[in-house]
Amino acid sequence: MLLKDMIKGLNIVEAIGDMDVEIKDIVYDSRKSKKDSLFVCIEGFNVDGHKFIMQALNNGTKAFLVQKDIEVLDGMTVIKTNDTRYALAYVSNNFYHNPSSKFNLIGITGTKGKTTTTYMIRSILMEYGHKVGLIGTISNKIGDEVLPTDRTTPESTDLQQLFNDMVIKEVDSVVMEVSSHALELHRVSLSDYDIGVFTNLSKDHLDFHGTFENYLNAKCKLFNMCKKALINIDNEYGIEVVKRATSEVYTMGIDSKADIRAENIVKHSDKVEFKVITPWFTGDVQVNIPGKFSVYNALAAIGSCGLMGIDFEYIKRGLKKAVVPGRAEIVDINRDYTIMIDYAHSPDSLENILTTIKGYASGRVVCLFGCGGDRDRTKRADMGEISGRLADFTIITTDNPRTEDPEAIIKDIEEGIKNTKGEYIKITDRREAINYAILNAKPKDIILLAGKGHETYIILKDKTIHFDEREVIKEILEQN
Repeated sequence: MLLKDMIKGLNIVEAIGDMDVEIKDIVYDSRKSKKDSLFVCIEGFNVDGHKFIMQALNNGTKAFLVQKDIEVLDGMTVIKTNDTRYALAYVSNNFYHNPSSKFNLIGITGTKGKTTTTYMIRSILMEYGHKVGLIGTISNKIGDEVLPTDRTTPESTDLQQLFNDMVIKEVDSVVMEVSSHALELHRVSLSDYDIGVFTNLSKDHLDFHGTFENYLNAKCKLFNMCKKALINIDNEYGIEVVKRATSEVYTMGIDSKADIRAENIVKHSDKVEFKVITPWFTGDVQVNIPGKFSVYNALAAIGSCGLMGIDFEYIKRGLKKAVVPGRAEIVDINRDYTIMIDYAHSPDSLENILTTIKGYASGRVVCLFGCGGDRDRTKRADMGEISGRLADFTIITTDNPRTEDPEAIIKDIEEGIKNTKGEYIKITDRREAINYAILNAKPKDIILLAGKGHETYIILKDKTIHFDEREVIKEILEQN
């Protein structure tokens, strides 16, 4: 595509050089630049792309999109704009011919519930006969094809390329997690959302957003981008999201005046059943993931598919079949106690899963968890307090320490648990912590391994190591 066609309509501060140059790919990493690339210089938090222009030139790149004044050499084409993050999304959308307008696009945002809701919607749409694209924390998928993922929402040019691949492979619908980072950093700008879903909001990611108000503002952006919005008004921030939304709004909740609501909820140890009431249908549904939070995730899936005109019978069958890796996942161990793996890594999500387990546990509830390094420190003591209050015994251990000292993270968690009467132990090595939990398990115990969920690794200061809790459990049981 000609560069002049890619930038048409973009707010340009200055343009120097040949705008008729042919562009064959878009890059924001100079190491991937080559002849006929457009190199977009992103001023990141750790690395400034403007500093790598010479490397891109040496690789044969002649076209650059910048937001700073740079030295322009002979043969260079330079477009200057105020915000290259937004510009990256803009030119990428044009380059791939607005791919998200060619299928149904559903975006899910919120502190928790995004992954589970996307999997529920995917299961329903597959039951309906759609070929479905999935973008999120666990993996990206095109139909049954699994693609690698390294972040909840891809960078804008990678996202538009993925959308284009989905168009080529004749996807009918795409359901995706939309993180607050993605909304704030323009990763999803120019994407054509048919439906946007707000699951909930609680304290998280303040290390990035700085204030809770900034976090809320980021989430609200989705509801000025989508045609129809589905918002959980049982969450205390849902009403504020409704007020700020410029799209057509539908609400969801439990025993409320919401458009999509649940009644007659019956909780089991392995599932939840309830009656759903919507503007389109009313009936009984079953979700094979326990807990009240599963009801909210199911309402989000039911409402989204209802807005798409999916018949209730397909919704019922799809919900019943929905399986989400690492979410309230029971490990098959053939013992007189239970081990559950869950991705809970925020105060609210940990409280939700522990409250759910306590609701049906006949033995002790043992909670094993840690907190990630280089992330919001304020939630560590909160999570310690929650586990100390709700679990019968807590094992504080390592999660993804990254560049922080694991024992310093554990100390932060301990400050919270000290405010309770909860019994606990500190075991820094996560494998040793799991070994301790298993060796000291009593009949009817439920051991919750929280934080890792679907993840199969631990991120350390200098490397990332393989760590699949299912494999670790199996190895420990075989050794004992």
